This record gives sequence, C-alpha cells and structure tokens, in this order.
Amino acid sequence: MIMEEVKGYVHSFESLGAVDGPGVRYVIFLQGCPYACPYCHNPDTRALTGGTVYTVSELVKRVLRYRSYFGKAGGVTLSGGEPLMQSEFAAALFAALHKEGIHTALDTAAVAPSDRVRAVLAHTDLVLCDVKPTEESEYRSHFGHSLKTVLDFLSLCEEMGRDVILRHVVVPTFTDGEDGIRRLSAISKKFSCVKRIELLPFHKMCEEKYERLGIPFPCKDIPACDTQTVEQ
Repeated sequence: MIMEEVKGYVHSFESLGAVDGPGVRYVIFLQGCPYACPYCHNPDTRALTGGTVYTVSELVKRVLRYRSYFGKAGGVTLSGGEPLMQSEFAAALFAALHKEGIHTALDTAAVAPSDRVRAVLAHTDLVLCDVKPTEESEYRSHFGHSLKTVLDFLSLCEEMGRDVILRHVVVPTFTDGEDGIRRLSAISKKFSCVKRIELLPFHKMCEEKYERLGIPFPCKDIPACDTQTVEQ
C-alpha cells in the first residue's frame, strides 16, 4: 500500500494548540486507547474505530492549509486517545510531514516497543510522554498496565536519540504526593533524552463529555488541582 493511502481514524483537530509542543501546534487527536484513566479528559476517543476516516494525503493537505499559523517555530502534534494504537498510520503521517519540513511531536502514554513503534519514532522530533502513577502497584491496579512498559519505551527513545518531555497530571489525593513526584524526578534522571518534566493540573472540564456519553466520571468528587499545588 502506498504510504499516503494508509488510513486512520481521527477523532478531532485543534488548529491553534499552544500547550502540546513548541510554538503553535496543529493537534490531531486519533481514536483508540488501551487505557481507561480515571481522570481521562477524552473518554470519547477510547474506541478504535470511532471518529472520521482520513488517508495520510488527506490529512497532509489539511495540515498545510494551517502552515502559515504554525510556521517553522511550531508544527504538528499527534495525540489521542493513544496515537501508537494506530502506529502504521502515525508512522506514515509523520514521514509525509517530514517531507514537507514540518516539526512532529508525539503525545503518548507509551506502549510496548516494537518495530511499528520504531517506525513512528523514526520521524518524530519530540516525544511528550505521559507518566501516570510512578509506583508499579498503582499503575497496574488503576490502569491495567505496567510502569515497565513506559521505562522500556523511554529506553527506546534514548537509543534512537529522541528528545522527550515527561508529563504528569497532578490529581489531588491521587498523583500529587511528594514521594510520587520524587520518583518521577528519579525516572527522568535515568534518561539523557528527557529534557524536562511538565506537571499538568487536573481539571474537570471533561465532565460534560461523560454526561453526554452516559458513563460515570470516576474523579467526579475529586477537586480540580490549583496552581499553588503544582508550584509546590
């Protein structure tokens, strides 16, 4: 199959993203996610086959219409959901964007390294890696996955020389403990590819989505995280 004809399921777009990589970003949210994070703000992206089907060439044409906004300082960020669930599509899209000289960023919670993941990273300029709880038991009990998967993914980024920003959502009473943040710092120091850590305050703007989907919001009774907590 011609790379430009590879098809993917797209949930939505953000044309002027300012928090998902350097400069102004054109953010593409893909469908599909293996996690069910209790504080997920995009629960409508979990199903792999939802959204709208696009070919790589169709998406590149769409992106190029916004190039005057993001220019050389910005670029395209692939998010979700979990974009590595559609790794073949992600790899083909990033390869096509690189041909156009466009900076690419991958917003991921990490999946097990594989040849398909390598193919995505081959055309990735920056990785935004979401690290959830920093303790193995909590990772397994709340997310059904292992923290080792994230560490193996970071090892692959290290091997391939990809710049990484670690991101961590600060959720009151859940991921805001000092010990957890210190473990996150320790993880960052194991990998020279990690350039910095970003602490993201938990918010509840997603509640309307849960109501619309008719599913309970697990963090409904947890307060939003204030700026003071993140600064501390």
